[in-house]
Amino acid sequence: MALTDDLFKNSDKVLTVGELTRAIRGALETRFGGVWVQGEISNYRLHASGHQYFTLKDQRAQIACVIFRSSQMSPPRQALTDGAQVQVYGTLSVFEARGQYQLNVQIVQARGLGVLQAKFEALKRKLEAEGFFAMERKRALPRFPRRIGIVTSSSGAAIRDILNVLQRRAPWIEVIINPVRVQGSGAASEIAVAIGELATPSPHWAPVDLIVVARGGGSIEDLWEFNEEIVARAIVASALPIVSAVGHEIDFTICDFVADLRAPTPSAAAEMIVPDVLDLRRRIEELSACLRKCLQRFLDQQRTRLRFLSERTLARELFKRMRDAQQQLDLNHDSLGRYVRQRIDQGRRSLLHLTRALQDRSPGRELALRRSQFTDLTRRLAGWPLRQFDQARQRFARVDNILRVLGPAATLHRGYSITQDQSGNLIRSITSVGPGMKIRTRVSDGEFESKV
Repeated sequence: MALTDDLFKNSDKVLTVGELTRAIRGALETRFGGVWVQGEISNYRLHASGHQYFTLKDQRAQIACVIFRSSQMSPPRQALTDGAQVQVYGTLSVFEARGQYQLNVQIVQARGLGVLQAKFEALKRKLEAEGFFAMERKRALPRFPRRIGIVTSSSGAAIRDILNVLQRRAPWIEVIINPVRVQGSGAASEIAVAIGELATPSPHWAPVDLIVVARGGGSIEDLWEFNEEIVARAIVASALPIVSAVGHEIDFTICDFVADLRAPTPSAAAEMIVPDVLDLRRRIEELSACLRKCLQRFLDQQRTRLRFLSERTLARELFKRMRDAQQQLDLNHDSLGRYVRQRIDQGRRSLLHLTRALQDRSPGRELALRRSQFTDLTRRLAGWPLRQFDQARQRFARVDNILRVLGPAATLHRGYSITQDQSGNLIRSITSVGPGMKIRTRVSDGEFESKV
């Protein structure tokens, strides 16, 4: 905002169109924020991108509106048509590319539905997106609370109903009342502060185990202070479990959704947070009777055992021990017989296994196998010299062919000749001969002599 003021105050500065448009956009968005506007829809158009464009007008003016595809509509997005009378909620902004201001719509409802209900739905959607209603965030209530804090009006019917039920069901419960206004402007702040005071340890009162936020029934206007965001955030920030007992069973507030437990009425809240003293006494009596029966049964068993031991004589004890020894002897005899039979069975199985193994490796089979191997080696040995001779003959033929191709005779046949002196030495250069020297030349079909 300060940057915008500087731009407009400095008259000597020449602004670009973009700078001026951004300054206007910042001023609009900062000044207005979210607003409710009602009017008639015209020029409605659903773009292929999923965004919706329309004009909201009345008899005196009109404003461009846009609903972006990513916008989470509450109530759920409905089909819009030209001529429809609606109420919309959104934020003012400037579409810089065209230099026109527009309303970015977040909520659309039929005209006359009620601003409070729309605000309720908007806040509910916001808090749900932040996870305030998630079940995993809810805290369990203590089963046997000793001290309860109550945030409500000190003169309302709700506190009387809660105290009556608590006195009847759990007279030992200590109650700490933090009185607040439950209706009217500013009551939401008082409720939030009272919740924070009870949830925070204080030297003025002992710590409580849970907190009850209560109020009697009424219209949505009467209960509206429990729909404020400050109350919801105070409940979430509390370190203690909180029970919401606002209105009648058909009434629902933001406080009900955020609290750890929702009670349909204040009286029902008192019944839900503490056990009934009559039920506890009945359960204690049942457990006491069961404990007495178990103790009496144990004592009877021990008396019977003691009487039985005291009535025994030495002869009866010896006779019993002899019977026990005989019985043990019979058991040992049976065990020994089973052991011997098991050993015999194991020996038989081992002998059978060895017999089969010996049969698999009998001398006859080994001899036949060795004889077959010897016959095969004999056959292979008998043919080995012939194979070796054939292989040598083939190698000789290959070498002979190579010599025929590469030997001197083959060279002579290709038109070459060999010249030697009288001593048979090869003449490889003209320096090796002189005038009058006799030489001998060999060609493919013979040789002849000549004189240099």
